[in-house]
Amino acid sequence: MKKTGPTSHVCNKHEELREEYRFDYMKAKPNRFAGQPDEPRVVVVLDPEVAEVFETPESVNEVLRALIRTMPRPMRLSPKPRRARTTA
Repeated sequence: MKKTGPTSHVCNKHEELREEYRFDYMKAKPNRFAGQPDEPRVVVVLDPEVAEVFETPESVNEVLRALIRTMPRPMRLSPKPRRARTTA
């Protein structure tokens, strides 16, 4: 095997970074490797002063579940009694 000497790297104009790139997003495809959540999620935006109190989504869920347990349950209306069908 021959030993080769150090090569000098010469950048030509085609190898340089451009100031601006224009991408055609109409040809973009969704990322099939991106993970999808197992259950549907709902995103809620918190006010800044509320977000300062909660550091993780788990802490928000924990407090909301505790609040739900303290709320009175709505009374369910009993279903109307069915009338017997009469045949004439």
